[in-house]
Amino acid sequence: MLRIYKSQDGHLVLVDRAAGLAIQEPVTWFDLFNPSADETRFVEDHLGIAIPTRDEMQEIELSDRLYQEDGAEFMTMTATAKLDSDYPVKVPVTFVLKGATLVTVRHADPKPFQIYATRIQKPNGAVCETGELVMLGLLEAMIDRIADALERAGNEVDGVSREVFRKSHASATKKTRDLQSLIEQIGQKGDLLTTIRESLVSIGRLVAYHVALEGSAARKAAKESRQRVKLIQRDAASLGDHALFLSNKINFLLDATLGLINLEQNQIIKIFSVAAVVFLPPTLVASIYGMNFEIIPELHWRLGYPYALAAMAISALLPYLYFKRRGWL
Repeated sequence: MLRIYKSQDGHLVLVDRAAGLAIQEPVTWFDLFNPSADETRFVEDHLGIAIPTRDEMQEIELSDRLYQEDGAEFMTMTATAKLDSDYPVKVPVTFVLKGATLVTVRHADPKPFQIYATRIQKPNGAVCETGELVMLGLLEAMIDRIADALERAGNEVDGVSREVFRKSHASATKKTRDLQSLIEQIGQKGDLLTTIRESLVSIGRLVAYHVALEGSAARKAAKESRQRVKLIQRDAASLGDHALFLSNKINFLLDATLGLINLEQNQIIKIFSVAAVVFLPPTLVASIYGMNFEIIPELHWRLGYPYALAAMAISALLPYLYFKRRGWL
């Protein structure tokens, strides 16, 4: 899908696709979403550049993600999609800046693109006269989206923390099952934070590369752009620190949860060990009187059987009372 936006009175308007394939006036933003070969070829012919393929966008080498070619800047970052779900995904997004025109290439539909595209077409939307401003607006929308996801993740991590350290009188087996469920939640939050941190690092690297390039005099004189770039870098760094803090908290909760599970399992093993010790003396008594010796005086007593039962009961009761007094039961 190809969406074409042009600047009109400082704001972007969507150009009809049929008219866009023959458009001659300057274009501010080409948005390629799962583009066909014809759509890609049209943008390449219009700007005189080579659009990177999906495989090229997925390369992790710095030289394949940030480079200049044919008078254009090619910058690929790792974006996040499906942040509202339990299974967020990482998707590559490429920004191509040539002059005042921006080309975005993506094979997924992160929500910030939808939000920003809707916002800029409103009469009171942000001013977007150049492709660079559109790119900065998209990066700001991504950071806002990540900030919301981090806030939600922080609240959920706090909930997991309260659940891990809450006092409960539930049985050991039930509590262990609950802790195992918490481990799954902790793992999901850890994956989310890892995805977010990678995206923030990618944004910071993209912006740093864009700033480091020798731009035109107009770009150097654009005070607003410089301020927005600084804000993006600062926000990405601060959110990265917050994500790192939450990751450390997640690791602490994981260690604490595993420790609690070990304590509960040790308590169960302790009960079996105490039970084995308690029943060891009566087992000894029963073994003695179960031996096939000819001379066992108690076997000829009228009260021999009750005597053996009483001996076994007393031998079991004494260790039980001892363990109870020591607080082991």
